[in-house]
Amino acid sequence: MTHVLAINAGSSSVKFAVFDADHDLTEILRGHVDGVGPEARLYVDGAASDLGNGTVHQPMPIIEGVLSERLPDLNISVVGHRIVHGGARFVEPVELTEPVLEDLARLEPLAPLHQPHDLAIVRDAIRVFPEALQVGCFDTAFHSKKPKEANCYALPRALYEEGVRRYGFHGLSYAYITSVLREKFPDLAARRVVIAHLGSGASLAAVVDGVSVATTMGFSALDGLPMGTRTGDLDPGVLLYLMDEKGMDSARLSRFLYKECGLLGLSGISNDMRVLEASGAPEASEAITHSTYRVRREIGAMAAAMGGIDGIVFTGGIGENSARVRAEVLTGLEFLGFALDATANADGDIEIGGAGKPVLVLPTNEEVMIARRAVSVA
Repeated sequence: MTHVLAINAGSSSVKFAVFDADHDLTEILRGHVDGVGPEARLYVDGAASDLGNGTVHQPMPIIEGVLSERLPDLNISVVGHRIVHGGARFVEPVELTEPVLEDLARLEPLAPLHQPHDLAIVRDAIRVFPEALQVGCFDTAFHSKKPKEANCYALPRALYEEGVRRYGFHGLSYAYITSVLREKFPDLAARRVVIAHLGSGASLAAVVDGVSVATTMGFSALDGLPMGTRTGDLDPGVLLYLMDEKGMDSARLSRFLYKECGLLGLSGISNDMRVLEASGAPEASEAITHSTYRVRREIGAMAAAMGGIDGIVFTGGIGENSARVRAEVLTGLEFLGFALDATANADGDIEIGGAGKPVLVLPTNEEVMIARRAVSVA
């Protein structure tokens, strides 16, 4: 028996899953290391495990220990990695050779929270599984077929040729959701759908017959919707103000924009939607309301990009689990033909659209998509 290991590295956590390569990628084990430092926690098949209160800087040794203990006959032939940024070059899964890793490292300034972390995990995985094929699967790839007008900024053309363009992210999640639509909702899959990936990182994609034509994220993962700690869409004049009036250099700006804004900055309480929903503070409610307003506004923009809209799909940690967020987003979209079945929404049903156009809540599974893409290279 041979196995595929999928590693989904985020900015401060790593999900992993093992699949049976000989039996249609049947999932065998799933887990994640949540956070870094002394408060990091390990979850395996939904159960939390004690890490002994030690400081966790690199999660790969922990994952290696779990796999050795739980699957002593493990035979990893392929390791698939989520790589956040593939730039203009990497639009298909690729073997992660040393030259490829060097090229991907040059993209670190475009995704400073994710790309260095992703590549460090790859190098650890090469050490742990030296005989396995290491494959990179890119979050930007799903959006690579967007039309030129949806790809460029109003900047000198030379910058576009250098790679300054709208890439878009969360592509593995969008690819998975479109595969579910094709399988279970084929009529909708062939039409115009907005997929809302709402989590600590958040974006929307306008998808026509399974192909991305527009998305809210752009050159970096800062653009678009407000997120847990990231600003989302921001007037560049604010950056000039922060530099000139607050004395922020590029390093300080990067930390500020990626770590101190979003829901955390708006509320002054937390970047976690669950905490904000449980809070009675008006600042928490204001942060949620701003977030849902922006999602609703951008759904309208995505509909314009597609020339209409036939359905909405919510996914991601917030999209899948927050009935309040879904309800607030849909309130005001009646003019596009959407309605909310409040009971179905509160119960967490798959179909929550009431008498209007389809509104679905579908859990994403980036790990199985990573595994599928990785074995296509083997």
